[in-house]
Amino acid sequence: MVKDEPSDIVAEVTSGYAFSGAALELGALVVDGTARPEAAVRIPLSMVNRHGLVAGATGTGKTKTLQLMAEQLSAAGVPVLAADIKGDLSGIAQPGEPAEKTLSRAAEVGQQWTAAGVPVELLALGGEGEGIPLRATMTSFGPTLLAKVLDLSEVQESSLGLVFHFADKAGLPMLDLKDLRAVIQYLTSDEGKAELEGLGALSKATAGVILRELIAFDDQGAGKFFGEPEFDTADLLRVAPDGRGIVSLLELPRLADRPRLFSTFLMWLLADLFHDLPEVGDVDKPKLVFFFDEAHLLFDDASDAFLEAIAQTVRLIRSKGVGVFFVTQTPKDVPAEVLSQLGNRVQHALRAFTPEDAKALKATASTFPHSSYDLEELLTQLGIGEAVVTVLSERGAPSPVAWTRLRAPQSRMAPADPAVLTAAVQGSPLLSKYGEQVDRDSAYERLAAKLRQAPAPAAPADQLDPTPEAPAPRKPRRRTTTPRAPKPERSTAEQVLGSPEFRQMARSAAAVVGREIARSIFGTARRRR
Repeated sequence: MVKDEPSDIVAEVTSGYAFSGAALELGALVVDGTARPEAAVRIPLSMVNRHGLVAGATGTGKTKTLQLMAEQLSAAGVPVLAADIKGDLSGIAQPGEPAEKTLSRAAEVGQQWTAAGVPVELLALGGEGEGIPLRATMTSFGPTLLAKVLDLSEVQESSLGLVFHFADKAGLPMLDLKDLRAVIQYLTSDEGKAELEGLGALSKATAGVILRELIAFDDQGAGKFFGEPEFDTADLLRVAPDGRGIVSLLELPRLADRPRLFSTFLMWLLADLFHDLPEVGDVDKPKLVFFFDEAHLLFDDASDAFLEAIAQTVRLIRSKGVGVFFVTQTPKDVPAEVLSQLGNRVQHALRAFTPEDAKALKATASTFPHSSYDLEELLTQLGIGEAVVTVLSERGAPSPVAWTRLRAPQSRMAPADPAVLTAAVQGSPLLSKYGEQVDRDSAYERLAAKLRQAPAPAAPADQLDPTPEAPAPRKPRRRTTTPRAPKPERSTAEQVLGSPEFRQMARSAAAVVGREIARSIFGTARRRR
């Protein structure tokens, strides 16, 4: 599998991974099946925001690699966000156990193993789980990501964008699903058609398709993921009192049937961070590292425009101090525009049981820098906890490709005890901030009030009583001070609310509110501060 002499590759890796600054220790070089601790394989901490890929077949150790990296990032004072799809990553909150297998692995790679847990924040989409509820308002989530979740066509996505545009300009906060449905129903009603003049048209057929998808979406329980209080992504950047970075785990225990939803929510978090964080350029260590698990779910059936938006966000967020690691099975799951920006690669074993597997194996081998390995052969023979690694050096050049035996995590390599997780949630300062959902006045209530206040149409002139005697008895009543006097005032208020002058004033006020909202690359809303 290696064309060069063992001594040559040991010297090459030792020199290629000898970084002067802080680094994440991944493991040790393997030569002829034996680990060589003197040739340590590492990632410079300053290069973690150049993004990366952790790939490999199921059961090859991707989750443990993620756990190993998250532990060291936390110890370096770097916050981490990771999706805990199967629940086994939660063990990072507890110290590991000094099992014989763990200590043996540590001795092989020259690791001084000490049991240690890290500070953990448990999050849950919409409260679907034990963690702190993570919600987004519909206005903030935007049409692009929602269209991805609902699997809408380009025409339907364009129409959905029109609905959001109208709500932004009209100052109608869309906080949850019922707000969005109310706006769509209003715009396709007789009362709302005039509001679309100058903006475009929304056909009833397209609106019907979107409404049906929203109803099905709500029936699946997805409605609870939208609403207030909306999660502030600045809460992902916290460090513990002892200086360690907090590892935020997004638990997804009951979302197996809605994988598109959680992958798109992760993208919303990343887009929100992108628009909130200032430019920092090159940094000694990242502000946050974002592990994007099951990354293929984000890219499956995505439009060209959506993929372009992902690539642009990943490319630009580096300068804001955020590192993104995509975790998936093969590099083929990630589009070329995104893959080309992932400077750090940890490739676990691949299988070649089918012609499609063999094709993916060949494509994976071709994405690595030139090396002395026969990568197509090596990638099928890696053991559990082994990977082929290449990273960016401190000067930005690719390091030598290295067959690596990875270190053992120091935290628990199994789900954490439920009591530990419950204590973490109950002791979190975020519980009081996000624990209870709020349903305030928004588009649904405002449109309902608007329809109630709409004045009844005036009767045609030819239906009015032409006799002059009819209004005469009313004159004395208007001069009296009976308790019925407030009735004309209510009638006057209704006339004012329905007057063209009032409507124009309301539209002007709404336009002012609407201008406070700007939409990003992904169509997510950002209030200008």
